[in-house]
Amino acid sequence: MLEKANLKLKMSRANYDRELTHLQNELHLLAYEVYAQKRPVVIVFEGWDAAGKGGAIKRLTERIDPRGYVVWPIAAPQGEDKERHYLYRFWRRLPEKGQIALFDRSWYGRVLVERVEGFCPEAAWQRAYAEINQFERQLTDFGAIVFKFWMHVSQEEQLRRFKEREGSGYKSWKLTDEDWRNRGKWEDYQQAVEDMLLKTSTNTAPWTIVEGNDKLHARIKVLKTVTDKLKRELE
Repeated sequence: MLEKANLKLKMSRANYDRELTHLQNELHLLAYEVYAQKRPVVIVFEGWDAAGKGGAIKRLTERIDPRGYVVWPIAAPQGEDKERHYLYRFWRRLPEKGQIALFDRSWYGRVLVERVEGFCPEAAWQRAYAEINQFERQLTDFGAIVFKFWMHVSQEEQLRRFKEREGSGYKSWKLTDEDWRNRGKWEDYQQAVEDMLLKTSTNTAPWTIVEGNDKLHARIKVLKTVTDKLKRELE
């Protein structure tokens, strides 16, 4: 599935500025309808390191009432979360009716980083595909509107961004030794991503692959995907 993504897609700054204003205004109104119609919204972001998850989340939330959404940055589980089933910490972070929850990383860590790094047995991550599909089906049956984005960049573009961060005083904190180590396992992660996309893209909770080599194109694609589906769901 990743091979079909056209990473050469680009958008001009003029078109980006025009589309950004239009889509953010639409999303501002749609977020109110989410509240008025009491529909929970779950937006999941996964992707390569430095693929633009943070930038996409920032543009999504810029003009939404801050009382209507929450962003959950997900790292390795700690404390009570570590002692329970891996979905526990996500169940308790789900949005109430009329709210939007954005997950910067998510339950898909089970079949990505935990699989590749050996943090759980193979039987556990193999079983997780069905568990996740059931989990998301329960969400949509409850009335939740679910989005899942895979932010996709090429190895060459990721390296360029890593070096840019490395040489930037205000961005260097974003780059860690773990990022470089993960890059060395690109092929292992790519296979895990392909399996994830194939086994967990469903009719009610499909994956959207976002071509991210051009950040402007990626941000607009995310915004357009969200506004289009919200308009359909909220009528």
